[in-house]
Amino acid sequence: MLIDERRQHIFAILQSEGRVLVGDIARKLGISQITIRKDLDALQAKGLILRTHGGALPAQTGALFDPSIQEKQQRHLQEKQRIATAAAKLVHEGQCVMLDSGTTTTAVAHALKRFHQLTVITNAVNIAAELTGTDFEVILTGGTLRKNSFSLVGPLAEDVLQEMHADVLFLGVDGLDLEAGVTTPNVLESRVNRAMVKAARTVVAVCDSTKFNRRSLSRIVSLSEIHHVITDQAASAPIVEALRNHNIQVTLV
Repeated sequence: MLIDERRQHIFAILQSEGRVLVGDIARKLGISQITIRKDLDALQAKGLILRTHGGALPAQTGALFDPSIQEKQQRHLQEKQRIATAAAKLVHEGQCVMLDSGTTTTAVAHALKRFHQLTVITNAVNIAAELTGTDFEVILTGGTLRKNSFSLVGPLAEDVLQEMHADVLFLGVDGLDLEAGVTTPNVLESRVNRAMVKAARTVVAVCDSTKFNRRSLSRIVSLSEIHHVITDQAASAPIVEALRNHNIQVTLV
């Protein structure tokens, strides 16, 4: 088990049981208590947990969990639709567009239906279904299905993406932080997203302003690899200015 995978596993147990004990986790995973303490310290440094004597509790400020796509679907609907409309304006007929999983990127997929000829690469089963009936060439990455997000992850998806190239990637994120970069709650998802970033000429993060100043468990990429951010008008002015100072184009809708 990779370090990030182990830490996500520990975090998942904490979410499920409400606390973790160093001794219990060490026995379950068959590794030393010293290693588990280092894992807990790393999770606390990210603001995801609160260390206690002998274990950890959920962070008092609230960690970023991994809600299902159905739970996310009704949040900030109007903002997502405006973001999707702005995203579609960056696309030109005949281009290759890459979409990762998420409710905002699903809204982008819907907005793209006004085009006639596009190639769309995605790891999201629901986005592929959304584009059924169009004349687009739709390429699914393959991989293991994450039921929480309808996304395909794992080595197969990563390998396929190494062979792909897209004009633009629309990347939905769970957290955007000036220091941590763009993040997501799932380690496997972050690896696929990172492969998408490498495969795209232009990377556009699409997220509502509630995702700003938030850190999730796994970093996708640093802000230096993001070219454009599309968000809503409620975005913090200092953060928007900081993004622009990083030479990132910001569109407020």
